[in-house]
Amino acid sequence: MKKFNVGIIGATGMVGQRFSLLLDKHPWFNVVCVAASSRSAGKKLKDAVGAKWAMTEPMPEAIGELTVMDATADIEKISSMVDFVFCAVNMPKDEIKALEEAYAKAECPVVSNNSAHRGTPDVPMVVPEINPEHIEIIEAQKKRLGTKRGFIAVKSNCSLQSYVPALHPLMEKFKVTKALACTYQAISGAGKTFETFPDILDNVIPFIGGEEEKSEQEPLKIWGRIEGDKIVNATTPAITTQCLRVPVSDGHTAAVFASFEKKPTKEEILEAWKNFSGVPQELELPSAPKQFLHYFEEDNRPQAKLDRNIEGGMAVSIGRLREDTQYDYKFVCLSHNTLRGAAGGAVLMAELLAAKGYFD
Repeated sequence: MKKFNVGIIGATGMVGQRFSLLLDKHPWFNVVCVAASSRSAGKKLKDAVGAKWAMTEPMPEAIGELTVMDATADIEKISSMVDFVFCAVNMPKDEIKALEEAYAKAECPVVSNNSAHRGTPDVPMVVPEINPEHIEIIEAQKKRLGTKRGFIAVKSNCSLQSYVPALHPLMEKFKVTKALACTYQAISGAGKTFETFPDILDNVIPFIGGEEEKSEQEPLKIWGRIEGDKIVNATTPAITTQCLRVPVSDGHTAAVFASFEKKPTKEEILEAWKNFSGVPQELELPSAPKQFLHYFEEDNRPQAKLDRNIEGGMAVSIGRLREDTQYDYKFVCLSHNTLRGAAGGAVLMAELLAAKGYFD
């Protein structure tokens, strides 16, 4: 695989910081520019971030020395420097939509961590193990935008990255009819640390704005199908969620309940999880976990503190599978929200796009 030059748009934020760590010494992607708001433009990244560096590992030296460009004013210049950009900006939704389309129309592909374009019918929202074929809609999107190589591809919300991968291997054979998921979400999902979010200490906050709607609707796009020039959402399963913020640094946990058209045995579910793999595993993409779904037999697992970093934080952990009195089964899932759920999921999607020739 050839090396691709990439930029990080929104490099000063928490997800942008995670991109810096993941892309440092990446075998395929070479960071040549970083961008943020006009407040940070002109400074070295290490100075623009300063004390706001929220990762446990230090900022990569070479990336820290890059001069921050203006994400909005320098679109043409950035687009001329890179093969594509990762985008993780903190702006109003309409401004993000306009910004990402401006990069695409400047013939710069955008791999986005933002939610702004997740509902756009010709923008693929991809979990690479689940719906890699959705990238084929990019050709229709390029026709709409009038571009030769510019396009937008997005990753899904971090909250559903734990339970959707667990439900997916059960969909075709057993047909999930309904699911309930209560997610217990880490503070890094809000871009916070314990130092910057004192209200979460000794506390649980039972509301995260917009999160429940995303958690209920986005899986239906992931499980949808391409029809002509758009992705048509699936109509089943019926999903209901509640999303709570809990005092955990990283790792979203989900308590999941599911019913089926054809109820499987517990052994059949465990077998489906054990044997499930996808295109990233077949292609041996650099960021792909070797075993996507890990099941724990212990009653007290998975735990965020112990299990969020399995396979570099790119695997999903599952435990406590048992029959339920209201639904057919219930179980618990865990995924790392800033790795599999955010920057890592975007890097894996970019690897898929690169392997399929979308950046050539």
